[in-house]
Amino acid sequence: MKKLIIICLLFVIATNGYSQQMKNLYDFDEARMHFGFVLGYNKADFYLDKNAEYGTSIDTLMVMEVEPKSGFNLGIVSSLNLTPNLKIRLVPSLSFQERVLEYTYFKQPDTSEFWKKPVQPVFLDFPLLVKFRTNRINNFAAYVIGGGRFGLDMSSSEDVKNSSASLEDQIVKTSRADYGLEIGGGIDFFLEYFKFGIELKLGLGLKNMLIQENLKFSSPIESLRSKVWSLSFTFEG
Repeated sequence: MKKLIIICLLFVIATNGYSQQMKNLYDFDEARMHFGFVLGYNKADFYLDKNAEYGTSIDTLMVMEVEPKSGFNLGIVSSLNLTPNLKIRLVPSLSFQERVLEYTYFKQPDTSEFWKKPVQPVFLDFPLLVKFRTNRINNFAAYVIGGGRFGLDMSSSEDVKNSSASLEDQIVKTSRADYGLEIGGGIDFFLEYFKFGIELKLGLGLKNMLIQENLKFSSPIESLRSKVWSLSFTFEG
């Protein structure tokens, strides 16, 4: 056991010496602020709560579900270094999202109809996050991240008039504002001229975004809360 401990200590010392010689951006953590940009891919979904009391003698909803769709994010990174391991990050971003609400109705006598209603917000997001990072190992470090998010839908459907529209033209209206929590983790790679990061994050909405109009496609729904997985690539100088 003592020999193993000595070998491990010698390995750590040797690795540390090697990493000191080969470190890129060796003074990166000494700067108070860092800026950069982020490109990302997202998969948007909803937490869907159904209205258990919905149903009429004319038609009955058999199946209602959410089909997640892919989108993308563009943003700017502002990072305040409190310590080499603890950072506060503001990442204002444009998030292009899409989900599809799918309905299957049973109609008498013995027929059914199927409807798809897309929800396609474009959010201007303001996540404020705390990032806790490990010490550097050579030119990479792992981290966890979490915090809150507030967003505004730049293509909000709040003002759309559904009551006079045909069933084909009716939409499921969602509110302009949303807020929630974000949690995730990633790896930073210190390259020769910039830091490159890969991050996986889950956004959980706390607000019921549904605007209830008691029409065919909103009545079966009790609440809609956002759920978004994001895979992001950050570039910081």
